[in-house]
Amino acid sequence: MKISTEGLKSFIPDAKIEALLESEKNASASRIRDIIQKSLDKNRLDPAETAALISVKDPELRHMIMEGAHELKERIYGNRIVLFAPLYVGNECINDCVYCGFRISNKECQRSTLTHDQLIEETKSLVETGHKRLIMVYGEHPMYDPNFIAETVQTVYDTKYKKGEIRRVNINAAPMDIEGYRVVKSVGIGTYQIFQETYHQKTYEKLHPKGPKSSYLWRLDGLDRAMKAGIDDLGIGALMGLYDWRFEVMSLLYHTIHLEDTFGVGPHTISFPRIEPAIGTAFTQHPPFRVTDEDFKLLVAIIRLSVPYTGMILTAREPIEIRNEVLRFGVSQIDAGSSIGVGDYSHKDDESRKKSQFVLGDTRSLDDVIYELANNGYIPSFCTSCYRAGRTGEHFMEFAIPGFVKRFCTPNALLTFAEYLHDFSSERTLKSGLQLIDREVAKIEDPKMKESVIGKLAEMEAGTRDLYY
Repeated sequence: MKISTEGLKSFIPDAKIEALLESEKNASASRIRDIIQKSLDKNRLDPAETAALISVKDPELRHMIMEGAHELKERIYGNRIVLFAPLYVGNECINDCVYCGFRISNKECQRSTLTHDQLIEETKSLVETGHKRLIMVYGEHPMYDPNFIAETVQTVYDTKYKKGEIRRVNINAAPMDIEGYRVVKSVGIGTYQIFQETYHQKTYEKLHPKGPKSSYLWRLDGLDRAMKAGIDDLGIGALMGLYDWRFEVMSLLYHTIHLEDTFGVGPHTISFPRIEPAIGTAFTQHPPFRVTDEDFKLLVAIIRLSVPYTGMILTAREPIEIRNEVLRFGVSQIDAGSSIGVGDYSHKDDESRKKSQFVLGDTRSLDDVIYELANNGYIPSFCTSCYRAGRTGEHFMEFAIPGFVKRFCTPNALLTFAEYLHDFSSERTLKSGLQLIDREVAKIEDPKMKESVIGKLAEMEAGTRDLYY
């Protein structure tokens, strides 16, 4: 694939972002309250409003921002949390990103790519624990071309094991040309996710000295090409710690606005991982713009308020305590029971760290995470109905903006949670989970929907599977 940036230009206005952060740094308490209320009315914020939230230093106003984000999440998504797992297919890479354990110059990284049989074994191991949703991750290397990605995705979909199967595969891979995206789309992927890493171009160029990823504009345009290829379910993200988090949050908003203005629909998800240590990678031990826990909580809340209808992904990079706390501030998806070494799910060994891109902060099992979620009043969800019912991209927004997401998603979350409980959970999780389901069914206001959900739950207890609205 030949990379050409002819005609491409950045839609990230560096100078304007810096000017807004400066001009809005003394926003009044009344202005902050008005901005939060605008978001609670389910309107996306404009850059000046987001800049005002970012600049808040007062502890009481920060608390107000975080509580506003919590309320907004409850209004739109309810108390459900969608669960998935990352599946690393291969860590060969021709880039030399200074912060990444997979970079080509890292001699401590143990290179590996799953064979067809190994991929099946990894998938079986994930299915056996109850997973239904994956994000498949690939290094950037000629061997991981669109055909390879499509074939590996199809292998995962074709692998049925015991009581389970993977129903939706999302992708985290290198940017492609339009034809490449079409090949990958043809096997029925969900979200195509590309992190810009840092939106600050000068910093980006410094941190990506070699390889295809060194082209800032090619990567920035990557999701535009995906959209042109017909993939209307997109995920954006920034790696917090490479540059000032305030700039990155503003840039994520500008990327959202760009997609909305160009294609009529913004990203389906936004990710905001913090940089974590990686073997053989000194840069990760002392990132130049380390994000404190308090600032991390705030930035999550600000992203939630800025883009009300976009899903937000909190990864297992974070320690358990932070994960549990940040869930309140607008998160809608988390990974759980995760392993990030190539081949780890079926054959975890002492060499796993040498095959991993970074170090995880939360290594709890899927069942442990689900047990804690249920005990804290969250509905664990494995729902994939929107993808299979065609509610993606612009169609998703048609359902989301009037509030239908909550109407559809809460019943679907309960059904997929019940399926997990009956087929995969421990006894303690089964008991806690069934109690949660009873409480949540009692809250359903529509009598016909409540009756329908009760009926489907009874079908599921009798052995029927994969029920959804």
